[in-house]
Amino acid sequence: MIFSAFFFHHLDQLYQAAQKTADKVYNSAKISKARDTQQMLREKKPVSILLMGTDTGALGRNFKGRTDTMIVAILNPKKQKVTLVSLPRDALVAVYGFENYFPSKLNSAYDYGGSGTAVKTVQKYLNVPIDFYATINMGGLENLVNAVGGVKINPLLTFSYGGYSFKKGTAQTMNGKRALAYVRMRHSDPLGDYGRQQRQRQVLAAIAHKAGNLKNLMSTSFFNEISKQLQTDLTFKDFEMLALNYRHTSRNISSDHAQGKQDEIDGVSFEAVPETEKQRVTNELRQALNLQAATTGSTLSSSNKINTNSKN
Repeated sequence: MIFSAFFFHHLDQLYQAAQKTADKVYNSAKISKARDTQQMLREKKPVSILLMGTDTGALGRNFKGRTDTMIVAILNPKKQKVTLVSLPRDALVAVYGFENYFPSKLNSAYDYGGSGTAVKTVQKYLNVPIDFYATINMGGLENLVNAVGGVKINPLLTFSYGGYSFKKGTAQTMNGKRALAYVRMRHSDPLGDYGRQQRQRQVLAAIAHKAGNLKNLMSTSFFNEISKQLQTDLTFKDFEMLALNYRHTSRNISSDHAQGKQDEIDGVSFEAVPETEKQRVTNELRQALNLQAATTGSTLSSSNKINTNSKN
């Protein structure tokens, strides 16, 4: 009985810490969503989250400027699966609400108008509803990795960066500093930024696996780091529903990206994603969301309507 009293007291403390963390990281996107997100969560339907990475930690800034990383994540509780698809940060777009600045790069959407503008631009670009967003300070990835006790990574290529060496195919348990060096290298990767995107998804997936462990979650240090490194429009109630009904999705994580081709407009370099490739990505994301097939989107279209028709 005494042990139980201490245990439940500890759980109550953790619950309060989680609620305080959720309050700290909450930041409304200030937009009307394409779907009723609360209904999606209540009915345990697949939901989408736009993950944006700002590499600002080492520069002393806080969630400002352009996003170095943009990933659409689909959580499907029925299939117990997470689908991660990276989008080129330099993808050629017309930013929602800032069309007069066309041609623009996708990573400028957050800089122009914040998280809401980024959400609107991405969902119009792909014709895929975005239910929530989460902005992660990639510069603070070091502390986040340490908060879950490190992550085991099988390097995708051999290279040295930031005083650390990595060998392809030789698995390593990485602490925060090593993991940060692993995801930051770009210029020595034969795939360029696409290679870095792949390594970022790999580390984020590893963090998700470790964060899904109850032992790692039951730590005030984990809550403290999350509150420093994250902004999102997920409320505490949303987090509760995700923890209750979606936590097993991290058991199966698939990783993909939209492949662009380098183009130059007025001396500025862009990544132009062919319509066939955009359609492939749209098909993949809509399938993961259990939505009917639809034509991919266009940020130059005069219509802002997003197809949200479900298969059933």
